[in-house]
Amino acid sequence: MAMKPRTKSGRGATLTRDVAPGIHRLEHAYVNCYLIEDAGSITIIDAAFPSTWSHVLTALGEIGRSLVDVKALVLTHAHFDHVGFAARAVAETHAPVWVHPEDRRLAAHPYRYRRERTPFLYPFAYPRAVNVLAAMTAAGALTVKGVSDVRELPSSGVLDVPGHPTVVYTPGHTNGHCALHFADRDTLITGDALVTLDPYKGARGAQIIAGAATADSARALESLTALAETGAMIVLPGHGEPWLAGIRAAVQAAKAVGAS
Repeated sequence: MAMKPRTKSGRGATLTRDVAPGIHRLEHAYVNCYLIEDAGSITIIDAAFPSTWSHVLTALGEIGRSLVDVKALVLTHAHFDHVGFAARAVAETHAPVWVHPEDRRLAAHPYRYRRERTPFLYPFAYPRAVNVLAAMTAAGALTVKGVSDVRELPSSGVLDVPGHPTVVYTPGHTNGHCALHFADRDTLITGDALVTLDPYKGARGAQIIAGAATADSARALESLTALAETGAMIVLPGHGEPWLAGIRAAVQAAKAVGAS
């Protein structure tokens, strides 16, 4: 599937329209949010950083929508770089925020997360990550407010939000991580269960994220099987470019890379 031309949606952010049918990718400071259109309503997937909010407003305008059309914000997981503007979205749209119960506490306290390794040594070992982490910091990575007024994202089944994705429970990166499968669009939003850019290593290609931000890498690798079982062709990660060669190929590549 060929992508449509990109449209800049403000300094430091890029909107790619229709990366999948009715799904638009907003990339800001190396983090992806997705706007899902369904019969005039919008679901936002993931919330990046506090300063991403202004880019969301611009992106909504560029696809002919506004805040009144936003009916849900779904978090694949509750790390700070996916919770960023959630509190602002609640205040301005009154739309519910959905997060798995295993990540509910983390959503309220998005810096209190389990990880296998300290992140502080990674920029020295992986210099390519420095620009990525600097951009994330400039976007507000250190000033994220938590959100506690949330709805429970189930571990399976179809979620009653615009787009009606099927929830795929994929723990490991966090205990409550979930991917979202849009079967009618042959598309899987993987969050950070599988990415094509690891912010902590600056490495590109299909992989799980380094132990600097992953609670249990072994479990994260096991969860790749649930992603592969969807059979989706279009793979939209939380970090990095879309993968258009199918989730099974992406999982095979990620398993070959392994944990780090």
